[in-house]
Formats: sequence, C-alpha cells, structure tokens
Amino acid sequence: MRERIYRQPEPPQAIDLTPMLDVVFIMLIFFIVTATFIREPGIEVDRASAVTAEQRSPGILVAVAADNGIWIDGHQVTPDSLRLHILRLRNENPRGGVVIQADRMADMATLSRVADAARAAGVVDVSLSTRDR
Repeated sequence: MRERIYRQPEPPQAIDLTPMLDVVFIMLIFFIVTATFIREPGIEVDRASAVTAEQRSPGILVAVAADNGIWIDGHQVTPDSLRLHILRLRNENPRGGVVIQADRMADMATLSRVADAARAAGVVDVSLSTRDR
C-alpha cells in the first residue's frame, strides 16, 4: 500500500518594507534640514512699481506699513530694537541680505532708518522690494 505524503502549505510571502521606510525618512530629514524657509514680515504692503526691477532671493524681510510701522516675522518692532532683530535673523542666515517691503505711502525717513539699522547690523546687501510694472 502506498503512503500518502502531505505537504505543509507554504506560508505567504511578505515583502519587508522597513528598508524602504528608512530611505524615505532619511530623504525627508535631508529635505527638511536643507530647506530654506522664507519668513514673511507679517503684513501686506502696497509696493511701488519700478521699471528697473530685478529678481533676488529673499533674505531678511522687513515691511514698512503706510503708517510707518516696521514689521518683522509677523511682529511690529520699534525703530530702536530693529537692529537687534536684524542681528538675530542674520545669525540664522548669514548669507542673506535685507529686503525692505515698503508701502508706497511710507515715509522716506522710515525707509532710511531701516536701511541704516541693517547696515549697522553688518548687512551689506540692502534692497527695496517693488512690484513689476
């Protein structure tokens, strides 16, 4: 008489996703660490238009409102503390310049005060943001 041989059913094959997840998390960490975040000044200003405008990468954004209020990172700052705020942001991004977003109704004296504070903080590249014509 013949003996019957029974085979055990093979367990289902599973794909190990752990190495793929490791690679995805490493890529995510890489992009987060190397990303440059743009800090908005906190208010919307009606900028003047210019014919000779050129595109620049934003560094430290300082907004001057129509009422001559100075805004950095969503907070209104006093002219006396402006240089300290620029120094703090310059330590975070030493290669970035200062971009002044001024409302068309802002006083030139306030713009000059912001530019002087940026230069006193050691920033060489100070520019005025305009909109395209």
